[in-house]
Amino acid sequence: MRVVKALGVALLALGWAAAPAAADSPSPDPSAPGATAPVQAGTSFRTAAEFVQGQTATADASAGDYLYWSFPADAGQRPTVKATVKLPQTHAAETWQIDVSDGLRRRQACQYGAQTRTAAADAASLELACTLRTVRAWAEPWANDPLPGTYYIRLTAVGLPTSDLGLPVGAEVRVESKEIGGAAAVDGSLAEPLVPGAAVTSRQEDEDAAVLSSIEPEDGWTSGWWSSRWVWTAVGGALAALAGIGGYALTRGSGRPTGV
Repeated sequence: MRVVKALGVALLALGWAAAPAAADSPSPDPSAPGATAPVQAGTSFRTAAEFVQGQTATADASAGDYLYWSFPADAGQRPTVKATVKLPQTHAAETWQIDVSDGLRRRQACQYGAQTRTAAADAASLELACTLRTVRAWAEPWANDPLPGTYYIRLTAVGLPTSDLGLPVGAEVRVESKEIGGAAAVDGSLAEPLVPGAAVTSRQEDEDAAVLSSIEPEDGWTSGWWSSRWVWTAVGGALAALAGIGGYALTRGSGRPTGV
């Protein structure tokens, strides 16, 4: 009976511990005041239009343009970038491609998704998708792992027929992430997320401090300091202790030895 009561207390504690873990990384609220999705795209990394995950960024452009957007991604997230290109009524077969780069402008490979697609002649639209690898809190300098910070999206037509150059097109881009949690946790974190430096200011002690971009997750950067692995480590320790108590209760015997 004591073992059952102790097990019940441990399960109740597990519920209390798991609650903050589930609420640790809420998705940004696109409807929050001031959160407006851009209606134009940039033409380079420097002028990339910023938006947060969950928003739908739009742009009107011409076939042959390079369209750039940027968004923040934090540790433990697996972002999926989706793009829809609205084509003119009359056009030849066109091939479009979407590329995603990290804060160091390193092109990131897609785990899956139609990163490049060809629209048949006179097709009304086409859709592209790219699911990145899970963003890590820390990686070796030689690795090309995705890290917390700003990510850039580039959408453009490749091998565009000359007859289609300059035709009006529309684009929609949206990013959503799956929270991977402790399965992707590592023992390390970046000092700062990989976001573009806008300027360098000098403090009173002549220490240089980078002024970072304003784009970031709604609740700030976690940098991998918390993950569900903490919860399950504590739960494992509690269950091991309960197993030890239960084993002792079952094997200690009922009292004095018989015959004494």
